[in-house]
Amino acid sequence: MRADAVRNLDAVLQTGARLLHQDPATSIATIAAEAGVDRRTVYRRFVDRETLVAAIYRAKLEACQEVVDQARLNEAPVPIALHRYAEGIIDVSRRWPIDLSRLQQDEQSALRLHELIGCLDAFMERATREGVIRPGLPDRWARSQLIHLTNLAAHEMPELTPAQGADLIVQSLLEGIGT
Repeated sequence: MRADAVRNLDAVLQTGARLLHQDPATSIATIAAEAGVDRRTVYRRFVDRETLVAAIYRAKLEACQEVVDQARLNEAPVPIALHRYAEGIIDVSRRWPIDLSRLQQDEQSALRLHELIGCLDAFMERATREGVIRPGLPDRWARSQLIHLTNLAAHEMPELTPAQGADLIVQSLLEGIGT
């Protein structure tokens, strides 16, 4: 794919994610105009709105997978891997603000999301085994907290840089918020 075509595709997907986050009924024409491309360009690549939306979800999932891979959740020391993950996911969530829990009936994307969540669960189990997270918490508690905290830092506190948000997330998860 030519470099300009790659830039246009990325612009359409990221613009689509942002606009669909703001208004789930956003049209392809609106997305194309906001992305600075002709709507025929979008229709050449995506036969309908559902295909475009599925591509946006897949792009976010790919970005999330890159963060998981770069965080090295299986081998890096837990606090370092946690910080890398949080910082990366804050950035991804801001670039791709669509909610993955609203994935449409795309079986491949749903499976990929399930695998990513499984990676986080395994990481939290490792953190518990290594004594970084206290044992005895309900299943999925730590992972759910991580997801909620990254969403909080990404979307409700835009004044925080991804690194600042990650610092707060790691501190909150590992030390709590008490004095």
